[in-house]
Amino acid sequence: MDRTVRHPVTARRGRAAVGYALLLPSLVGVGCFLLVPIAVVLWLSVHSWNLLGPMGFTGWSNWRSVLTDRRFGHSIVVTLALTAIAVPVQTALGFAVATLLARRGRGGTVLRVVYALPWMCAPVAVGVVWQWIFAPTDGALNALLGRRVESLSSPTLALPAVAAVIVWMNVGYVALFFVAGIRAIPTEILDAGALDGATGWRRIRWLVLPLLRPTMFFVLVTGVLNVFQTFDAVYALTKGGPDHRTDVVAMRIYSEAFEAAHPGRAAVMAVVVFAVMFVITLAQHRYFRDRTSYAY
Repeated sequence: MDRTVRHPVTARRGRAAVGYALLLPSLVGVGCFLLVPIAVVLWLSVHSWNLLGPMGFTGWSNWRSVLTDRRFGHSIVVTLALTAIAVPVQTALGFAVATLLARRGRGGTVLRVVYALPWMCAPVAVGVVWQWIFAPTDGALNALLGRRVESLSSPTLALPAVAAVIVWMNVGYVALFFVAGIRAIPTEILDAGALDGATGWRRIRWLVLPLLRPTMFFVLVTGVLNVFQTFDAVYALTKGGPDHRTDVVAMRIYSEAFEAAHPGRAAVMAVVVFAVMFVITLAQHRYFRDRTSYAY
């Protein structure tokens, strides 16, 4: 019986063709929902359009106007301040909650679901609920404190109030990743540390936290990205006020694109925000690169 022997190069090409065919759906998704939008944003950034009339090529005028716009610079500062408040707090609280949820016992699964519920809720709905909680007249917070506090209308308190809501929404999400990281630590390492006297805070400081650096890196990166993309909750709570104290970059891009009808300027802002997030993520990666071990 004759047997057909395929040339090694032909066989390799056949396997490569099968591999590319299997990757094709993902490649189409990446192209349609990532690469094409990026190209459209870059194209819009050098055009002028009022959402109704014809487009016109403007060159670098949109870039010059945005890079010299003080309100846009202010929104970046506000977003960085919100990030500096929310991300460390939600990371610390998430880790504290995770140390409790990681203990195996009855009800652990239910508690993890309960803690994750705020993150799964619609941000607009969460913003509406917290707007009622912060209400100065009949709000739950003022009723609990027994005094009138203008949490959302005070230029001093508005940003911390928004940060508190963001932390409340994300603590459960952060805790779930820390729970997975803690449970992945081999018990032999923890038992050996206990024999050497690493118990309580020493166990957390010298064993758990160093071994959770990959999880910490992921949590911090996603936390920064989430804050930079925060829009729904801020819009429902303060709409960027008072006195533009909560005017985050997502609010500024929305206002520029749909309220001022300048999508070209909004596209430039989106590109600048992407560059800022890329620089922050790169800095985090370089910090954790030499401090992280992915093998226990």
